Amino acid sequence: MIRIQYQTQRLSMRFFMLMLALFFVQVGFGLLLALQHYDPALLAGTLNFNIARAEHLNLGILWILSGFIGTILFVGPLLSKRELYAPWLVKFLFYALVVVTAWNVFAQSFAAKGISGWWMGQPWLQEGLEYLEAGRGADVVILIGFSILAFVVLKTFPPRKEWNEIHWGLAIGVVALTVVWTFGMFFIERQDVSEYFRWYVVHYWVEGVWEVIHITLVGFLLVLLFEANIKSVGYAVFWGVSLIWLSGLIGNAHHYFWIGTPEFWQFWGSLFSALEPLPLIFCFWHIYLDAHHDRKPLKNAPAFYFILGSVVLEQVGAGILGFTMTFALTNVWSHGTWITPAHGHLALFGTFGMLGIAAAYYAVPAMRGITTYDQRLGKLGFWLLFTGMLGIGFAFAMGGTAQVFINRTLALDWFGGDLYPAILFYKGLVLVFGLVFTTGTCIVAYDLITLGLRGRSTTNAPAHDDADAGHAVTRWGRYLTGFEAGTWLLGMWVFGAVITLGLLSFNLPSVQAGNPTLPYTLAWIGYPGLLLITLLFVWRFLASLEARALDPANTAARPRVDLPQVGTA
Repeated sequence: MIRIQYQTQRLSMRFFMLMLALFFVQVGFGLLLALQHYDPALLAGTLNFNIARAEHLNLGILWILSGFIGTILFVGPLLSKRELYAPWLVKFLFYALVVVTAWNVFAQSFAAKGISGWWMGQPWLQEGLEYLEAGRGADVVILIGFSILAFVVLKTFPPRKEWNEIHWGLAIGVVALTVVWTFGMFFIERQDVSEYFRWYVVHYWVEGVWEVIHITLVGFLLVLLFEANIKSVGYAVFWGVSLIWLSGLIGNAHHYFWIGTPEFWQFWGSLFSALEPLPLIFCFWHIYLDAHHDRKPLKNAPAFYFILGSVVLEQVGAGILGFTMTFALTNVWSHGTWITPAHGHLALFGTFGMLGIAAAYYAVPAMRGITTYDQRLGKLGFWLLFTGMLGIGFAFAMGGTAQVFINRTLALDWFGGDLYPAILFYKGLVLVFGLVFTTGTCIVAYDLITLGLRGRSTTNAPAHDDADAGHAVTRWGRYLTGFEAGTWLLGMWVFGAVITLGLLSFNLPSVQAGNPTLPYTLAWIGYPGLLLITLLFVWRFLASLEARALDPANTAARPRVDLPQVGTA
């Protein structure tokens, strides 16, 4: 039986389980928000929309952080070839995270009552800033938690002369995670200056620090899954991290367009934000190379499914949809509308959430000593989550396009007789695809939580029956060449260009005079085209990998679905 080599890796299990629990609750709040969009009177006065939205946002950040921490703690000993330093600190970190999460959920209700807990010029109980609602007391605990994580990782790592790019990426990530948080640790009365520092935290976390951690962890997981060359992966991590910081530091300025800051930020924010997709394209391309370097069958399909989903939705949500709104001339229309959550949902869950789930599908079986397991639930959960999120993005984007024209262009009523009926259909679509996504959430949570129990008590079903060996590979499952993968990627960006032109068309005098034909037409071409080609591309990519197990040339090398060995006990 395959076992993990370092016993302190087991400390990551509690973070993965917390991740799944918070994920489940967060999705529940998301469903409630979809229902409240449809019926604004639902739970009014009991759990208002703004409070439910804050819970949804904060829990999303917290469960993603739980997944990041779990993954870092699992791979840390593998990178260092020794046990985690001070495991008691890791246990303390877990309980601190639980306390902060519980307090954050509870304290959201303070905002509705106007309770901040001011003392010595600081709001200790509830801060009220979007994404940073937690009060200063929780901020201090979070800072201590990040400091513990950075300390444990750096003390676990070998001497600095032995570091490779993976070590450097994670070291930069955990240290920056701590340092950047300090910009949200003080109260500023002026709104514009306060927004400067709020976006220091939010942007540099998500589009800087988290991206660094993401690309580093993706690289090392590929080494574990495909036995990819660590020097080659390290090369990709180096350039990915470099491009992230090159574009992301000044790219933060796209948050400064409309908050009373100097006008020059509109030029610099547009320019450098337009460069932010570069590391995402680079990351995607290296995923293709690593997955195809030896053409062996997939051993742990769910783990790779979610890694691929993470990188592709990063490309679509953060890269393409981020690019469409990154220019001041398009952002002036899309900012603060439903178009923004289309980008936000695909980017945040797709990039970071799917990575945590991928790592859990690699780590949980290894920690529970499972050599083989039925991978069908994991695959089904992936497709429901992936399709559901694409559908949610489509509904938000199309509803947002109508919202821009009716509210921003014609200046008609925000929520009453003009806008509400115009986007009612899309509100219904958010709920429908939200139910699809929720079903996937339940399946994935059940699969991962019960994986060990079912693995020990039932016969493990292989991903492919031996009778499949020698079956002809279909055209859809043939080998995916680099040229074809590049063509799919180019097609995605073509639809992104159409979406960008649609947003730019709101600046035309004819559109502002009341003719929505051009932006509506371009939106109906761009958004469905982008999301459909994304779905087909992922299907094509995974079909080509799954077909390896059916290829007679791979039969001799095709074992049962044993998981890659993490180490020997």
